[in-house]
Amino acid sequence: MNLYVGNLSYQMTDDDLRAAFEQYGEVSSAKIIRDRETGRSKGFGFVEMPSDTDAEAAIRELDNAEVQGRNLKVNQARPRTETPNRPRF
Repeated sequence: MNLYVGNLSYQMTDDDLRAAFEQYGEVSSAKIIRDRETGRSKGFGFVEMPSDTDAEAAIRELDNAEVQGRNLKVNQARPRTETPNRPRF
């Protein structure tokens, strides 16, 4: 299951994100989304967990939990929808 994780601390690393979720099961990937030009965190990321049961446990335990001073927002990621009028650079 792919999870959206929002309201991340700007100092959090991919490894920190992985460690927070590994408490609940195997993590296939953990990636914080960064600005292409500055490299600075955008404050959200995605975690992929192969077990839906583990992912659901992580959602229950980490949604609204404080991590590095921020209350995380965790839910199942929705597929990205393309916006036809959005310019691509």
